[in-house]
Amino acid sequence: MVLRGGTSKGAYFVGEDLPADSEQRDSLLLRIMGSPDERQIDGIGGAHPLTSKVAIVSVSDDDAADIDYLFLQIGVGQPTVSDRQNCGNLLAGVAPFAIERGLVESPGDDVSLRIRMLNTNAIATASMTLVDGQPTYEGGVAISGVPGTAAPIYLDFEDTAGSTCGSLLPTGNVVDVVAGIEVSCVDNGMPTVVLRAADLGIEGDEECRVLEANELFRERLEGLRLAAAELMGLGDVREATIPKMTLLSRPRAGGSICTRTFIPHRCHDAIGVLGAVSVATAILLRGAPGSELFEAGEDPSVVDIEHPTGTFTARIEVTMDDDKIVVGRSGIVRTARKLMDGMVFPRSPRPQEQGRS
Repeated sequence: MVLRGGTSKGAYFVGEDLPADSEQRDSLLLRIMGSPDERQIDGIGGAHPLTSKVAIVSVSDDDAADIDYLFLQIGVGQPTVSDRQNCGNLLAGVAPFAIERGLVESPGDDVSLRIRMLNTNAIATASMTLVDGQPTYEGGVAISGVPGTAAPIYLDFEDTAGSTCGSLLPTGNVVDVVAGIEVSCVDNGMPTVVLRAADLGIEGDEECRVLEANELFRERLEGLRLAAAELMGLGDVREATIPKMTLLSRPRAGGSICTRTFIPHRCHDAIGVLGAVSVATAILLRGAPGSELFEAGEDPSVVDIEHPTGTFTARIEVTMDDDKIVVGRSGIVRTARKLMDGMVFPRSPRPQEQGRS
């Protein structure tokens, strides 16, 4: 099944329908998506990291969860399959997919499913309304980056701090200096490096295509990413999509902060769900670079993050004492929509792929 989840789009599979062997599974998924090829012309991928994603969903054997969800990022121009991060956007489609496929029983008009995100073993709760025991995709909630409106799906995250790196602040510091630039390295569900746009000589509200065309800027940003990743304990990330890089500037459209995020080499048309949670967390840390740009509303726990196609709202509970930072629950609203349900026909393996299939 292909669903739009949040501002991403992906192929959703029931776990038992795929090969148990990870190498065989990955080879199959690359062929299904049409990778490696910048256009993914021979598969169902959308020729962009945001549309070259896979969700594998199964009944959980963990008493703390109803559903297990494994996210895989499929390379577009490279034959890569990565499980090193979660995806909060595709997460929005997991509950409706599980109900559509009969993996869980529909208890009534409203349902809350506890989802174990296998990439980091964290738990998220997805709550939604059903009609006659089935998901409804029609509704009045608009999210920036998606045309029109759809039914809301409420996502609450628990214990996401340090889900990949082991701690909220993987370096142990609110502020680190990398290549002469102040950054905050934060992992509240997504390893993210947050810095001021001005420190890299940009305004911070440029169009994505303008930033992507600036080779000198992109080379400098990638150098920062590689160096920060080492400090975060992530090792060599030249072939990985983490950490994400988010540049902060003053808000322009009535929000709390303006952002431009790289994932990691393409400028995100919006901002990822768990990336937004990590960015909002960083902004609420006293002394973090860019925190002085934050314009709080009536509720300081609500962060309205401006991005290239609109605004993303996250609610984060953060308390900061002299010697301890505590992050409570975080919550967001997303939407999802079923796009197609059918049979996919992967191409046959090429000769150089025979060893992987």
